[in-house]
Amino acid sequence: MGRPTRVMYNTSMAHTLRNALRPGYARVMVEKVQRRFARSENTRAESVEWVRHQELKNWEWCHEFAPALAEEAREVGAEVRARAKQLRESTGLRIGGGARIELLYFLVRCAQPEVIVETGVAAGFSSTVLLEALKRNGKGRLYSSDFPYFRAKNPEEYVGILVPEELRENWTLLVKGDTVNLPEILSMVDKIDFYHYDSDKSYNGRTYGLDIVQSKLSDDAVVMVDDISDNVFFRDYVAKNNLVFDLFGAPDQAIGVLNLAALNSRRPS
Repeated sequence: MGRPTRVMYNTSMAHTLRNALRPGYARVMVEKVQRRFARSENTRAESVEWVRHQELKNWEWCHEFAPALAEEAREVGAEVRARAKQLRESTGLRIGGGARIELLYFLVRCAQPEVIVETGVAAGFSSTVLLEALKRNGKGRLYSSDFPYFRAKNPEEYVGILVPEELRENWTLLVKGDTVNLPEILSMVDKIDFYHYDSDKSYNGRTYGLDIVQSKLSDDAVVMVDDISDNVFFRDYVAKNNLVFDLFGAPDQAIGVLNLAALNSRRPS
């Protein structure tokens, strides 16, 4: 699994300054910059070393757990990547990402959640597979939080651009940043059955993103945290809360999953 990248555009300082003057943008932009310079961010090597000493799962685990769904996930992933390629060729946009979409789709098909919350949308690789999984499950709604790529002109136009119109009926998308979006989403839902965190990768950003949803997570909620090798947040979080966890991927590109055992009771026959 490669490292994901957000949608990339031709950028300019002019776009950044213009967006900073828009209501609500400046505060979020400043918060992001401040988090990037926090001391806790200089811990990638320490995190990678910690991951090396843990058991790492790979795609074979998915295939052994539910072979038919694993194959279905591969097919859906291929379809989404083909759609992204078409979009790149027709628009000229440089669309990257989607490295973990097969695993994400697989877990949601197994978990059968009624409410999914995700942070981090960008072009919409993850949103597309989440919505497709909900469609095939025959139930559920997705709530997504994002903050547009502020160095682009008219950045909101590109958030979720990959998501087909026919999947959007069960989707609520907010684009004012996690500190604004997540409290609003939490006011809309009674519980969260699946939580995918893939937005602000800073230590403080992840702390906020995990702590704020804690009271709404259902007892069997599955939580997936991308790019845990970036800093030691995940290591500290599971230790502090005495949590059982599973890791997927490679030491320098690991994904953390909480409560994976909850899938056992819903394991497809």
